[in-house]
Amino acid sequence: MKAVNEKKSGLPGWKRVLDVGVIFLALPVLLPLAMVVVVIIRATSSGPVLFRQERIGYRGRPFMCFKFRTMHCGSDTGSHQGHLQNLIKSDAPMTKMDLRGDSRIIPLGKLLRASGLDELPQLLNVLEGEMSLVGPRPCLPYEAEQYLPWQLERFDAVPGLTGLWQVSGKNRTTFMQMMQLDLEYARTKSLWLDLKIMLLTPQSLLVQLGDLRRPKTLRSQHPGTPVLPLRATNNRFIP
Repeated sequence: MKAVNEKKSGLPGWKRVLDVGVIFLALPVLLPLAMVVVVIIRATSSGPVLFRQERIGYRGRPFMCFKFRTMHCGSDTGSHQGHLQNLIKSDAPMTKMDLRGDSRIIPLGKLLRASGLDELPQLLNVLEGEMSLVGPRPCLPYEAEQYLPWQLERFDAVPGLTGLWQVSGKNRTTFMQMMQLDLEYARTKSLWLDLKIMLLTPQSLLVQLGDLRRPKTLRSQHPGTPVLPLRATNNRFIP
């Protein structure tokens, strides 16, 4: 039965133990943070606190991903699709629309997104086995439709809240660099790599928060210049 469940979820036994253990230990901090986010959303906008969106997970299986809502209800997604298509086809850094000014975002929404607090509800997805704490970010269906055949290997890893891409530059890397990092993680995932990524994640979040104060500087940087240097060994990127 254990082997069957592991095959279905894609989570090795050590990964499941690590995910559940870290969440349990962090609950005294995570619960108060979640309550603060709820108060912010309630005070600054109308509508539900939680937002559900279909994402693509392990082996290409769709699932409903949870987030704290940081956009006004009924916001159009067409602009994001166009922005994503441009990033996929170009060699430009994967800068979020947040930094360019996005009227769809609620007050303090940029802060919630840059700090990663909007993704706290995804811990429910982790507990369900649909996600892990570490792994490639779960992509949207219309993003997956644009993947080339060799890029589908990205789905060999369970999606995560943080990952190798996030701690290796994220918004200052190109789509191709993101894909290379995600594939590298899918091929080499291990307990020690997950622990390294978890330890590096706070630093990457601080960089994202800093970018809120200097978006023009970020946009003017050479495409692909990472926040945290990518170190390559035998064509493998490691944090």
